Amino acid sequence: MNNSRTKSSIKNVIVSIILNFVNILVGLIARALFIKILGTEILGVNGLFTNVISMLAIVEMGIGSAIIYNLYKPIANNDIKTIKALMKFYKKSYHIIGGIVAVLGIALIPFLPYIIGNVETNMNLNIVYILFLLDTVLSYFLSYKRSILYADQKNYIIDIIHIGYIILMNFLQLLFLYITKNYYIYLFIKIIMRIIENIVILLVANKIYPYLKERNTEKLSKNIEKDIFKKIKALFLHQIGGFVINGTDNIIISRYLGVNVVGLYSNYYLIINAVQTVAKQIITAITPSIGNMLATETTEKQFDIFKKMRFLNFGIATFFGVSIYIVMDSFITIWIGEEYLLSKLVLFILVLNFYQKTSRYTYSSFKEAKGIFYEDRFVPIIEAGLNIVISIILVKFIGLAGVFIGTIISGFVLWCYSYPKFVYKNIFKRSYYNYAKETIGYIVLFLIILGITIEISNLINVEQKMLNLFIKIIISIIIPNIIILLIFRKNANFKYYTNLLKNLYDTVIKRKKE
Repeated sequence: MNNSRTKSSIKNVIVSIILNFVNILVGLIARALFIKILGTEILGVNGLFTNVISMLAIVEMGIGSAIIYNLYKPIANNDIKTIKALMKFYKKSYHIIGGIVAVLGIALIPFLPYIIGNVETNMNLNIVYILFLLDTVLSYFLSYKRSILYADQKNYIIDIIHIGYIILMNFLQLLFLYITKNYYIYLFIKIIMRIIENIVILLVANKIYPYLKERNTEKLSKNIEKDIFKKIKALFLHQIGGFVINGTDNIIISRYLGVNVVGLYSNYYLIINAVQTVAKQIITAITPSIGNMLATETTEKQFDIFKKMRFLNFGIATFFGVSIYIVMDSFITIWIGEEYLLSKLVLFILVLNFYQKTSRYTYSSFKEAKGIFYEDRFVPIIEAGLNIVISIILVKFIGLAGVFIGTIISGFVLWCYSYPKFVYKNIFKRSYYNYAKETIGYIVLFLIILGITIEISNLINVEQKMLNLFIKIIISIIIPNIIILLIFRKNANFKYYTNLLKNLYDTVIKRKKE
């Protein structure tokens, strides 16, 4: 990567990590107080409605991704005319989408009792749902200018603003929740803060790109418009697939196991999703840089960068996956209580699901940066179909673990078809055999590292809860990384990152000493 791409990527990654640290810390405090004040039932409703609203987001059809892809080139060429045309098209599209989501959301109200199941609460769940819907609809009318910051590798600006939003929103929500015990006010504060966040991002974008305020905008060229609509057709299928895979878990759990189980799982989801987001943003923060690199570098250079990123992705997925399994039970016990623990089987399946999702971010980043949406448009539909059918069958036989086993099995469609064909073969011209050997090798190594760490962790247990948590954290930090060091110490990709750290130390630490 060239220097400007590297600097942008590093800046995006650093701010992203800070954001997610704040997210995790604030989220954990907020969740503990939420449960204490309102209970697990309302927590389950909160998680369930989040999933229902994400279903309506299918209407967005991937317009954002298609436009961001088409912004890379005009931003690189400083083609202001095309940028203005794209942003005007984006604004108009999102206003239409906001209206459609509002209409569909309201039309869904009579069917809510069938989705929710039996919930014992004196709250009006229709009002709760409408507040969730309002939060989403208003975002479509204000959030479109985020796209130019993302395409211009300025994710860190969005993240910095979002850190302020997270801290202030949670402070106000918890303050009013403590004073009033009113869930409606809690949700209303979220809506107000979301509006403020989007307005701030809009003003910042206008300041950085003042030409966006100009009214003399030409119509988007037919070629770009045609490309956007072609990608939208494909991305719409990706949106449907993505919702079914990621957004139906709580609905299935609520329907077959009850909203209380949704509340229990949502505590694990809060932690796993926060960790997964950190891992994802470390990789995807450099997606705009990948788009630039794919347009300027040779295939050999592209594959070399891919291998380095994939190795980093494996290390991140392995370290975080092992840490989640080793630390989770001790952490949950101290955080909210032993009564909120799920079984070891469910935790193990959640960790496997975490690994298979997290370890594919490099493939997804390259596929997205290359604009490969149309070619594999039916893959997410097949994946989604498998996920929902297998999850519903297995939840009846083995309970909660079955829901996530369905997600893992459906992911094989990507691993066995989409990634080898459209990334490994299409972009890098490499063989399926090499893909299978390397992919299976990483999976086997993860399972070995997880198994060894579990065995060592099981040997050391103490009665004192805080001390036990501390020991588990130390084990999860040391053991996986020692094993990775022993296995990969002579590997070229490992040496690349150790040299990168040495150079960073030389330029930052030594310079300060001088």
